[in-house]
Parts: sequence; structure tokens; C-alpha cells
Amino acid sequence: MRRLPLAVAAGLLLLTGCGTEAPRVVDSADGPSGAASPSSARPSTAQDWKKLAEEARAKHDKKFRDVAARCADVAPSPSASRTATGATEPENPEASRYRENHAFKQTAPLGPDQQCRGDAHADRITDALRETGGSGPSNEQDVRAVLEGLGYPAEVTQVYGSGHALGFSLSVPGAPCVSGGVGPPLHVEAHGAYMEGGCVEPRGGH
Repeated sequence: MRRLPLAVAAGLLLLTGCGTEAPRVVDSADGPSGAASPSSARPSTAQDWKKLAEEARAKHDKKFRDVAARCADVAPSPSASRTATGATEPENPEASRYRENHAFKQTAPLGPDQQCRGDAHADRITDALRETGGSGPSNEQDVRAVLEGLGYPAEVTQVYGSGHALGFSLSVPGAPCVSGGVGPPLHVEAHGAYMEGGCVEPRGGH
């Protein structure tokens, strides 16, 4: 099976949401019953990944119509990952070493379309958490209740911590990761998936 370049695969995976299972891709090797061969069980070309991303975006927009309407005029980015070519001046070795040691905290970049959807989700979550009054939710169950009330199911949501250190991360197919803390202060932001995978910031490094 031909492998995609890592940057392309990471960018397109981002569009589908973390932890989303890829649909079966059927090709000419399938028999009359439509059973897929092992080699066609997952997307294997850039076109397959693009189709998967488009399907995830369509499902997202059907479920979150307010977010879709807000981002209707923002065109999907042809690639969620773009790398700069060449450095304009020599890099500080210490800065390079620091970046390497903290690479596990890097996230995949977001295109304009993904940034718009992510910011829209962050805003609607922020508003809902503020509406709880007082200092906000005080336990994991309260945070989960707010998120589930907004349409984010338990299987795409992780809540952790306690008291004012409560935090959460969620991945919505067709949108980037959204993470935040109840505070104070309350803060919610959209971001790409971490390079090591998932929407929760890794705790370790090297």
C-alpha cells in the first residue's frame, strides 16, 4: 500500500477529528458482495483522505449548523500543513535544542476553515460555561453535562482535574481539537491535534 507523506496525512487526519474511525474504501478488487480487501480497508491515497475529510465536514455542518453558518464564507484550505522553505538567517543552536525537546507539545497547524470552525466551537463552549453562573462548574460531571448539552458526546470528550483546575479536551469530526479550563479565569481555545496524537496535551518529553 502506497504511503502518504507524513505532513499530508497529518493535515487531512486533522480535518476528520481525533479518534475518528475511517470508513471502508471499496475498490475494484472487491467481490460481488462488496466485501473490501485488506488493502482497501483504510484510505490509501490523497484523494481518499480528501473524500474522508469532506464527508466529515458535511456531517459536522449538518449537526452544528450555527458553526457551519459562521464559517460558510471561509474556503477549506487545500492543505492543513505548510512548511517554510529555507531559513533567512542562522538559527540559534539553543533555540533549536529547546524546540526539539518540546516537540511533543507541537500541534498540527490549522487552515483558515479549520481555525474558523474551531474558534466557533470555542466561543459557544465559553458562552455555555459562563451561563452556569458563579465560578462555573465545580466538578467533572458538571463540565460533562454542559458539553453534552451543546451536542458533544462523551466519546469525543475528556474531562480532567478538580475544582478550579478542571480542564477538558474534545475532538469533533470535521473540526479541530478544542481544549480549555474552567478557571478562573475561564479559557477555551481551538488547536490542531498534538504530533504524538490526540487532543490532550502530552505530559512527558525527552
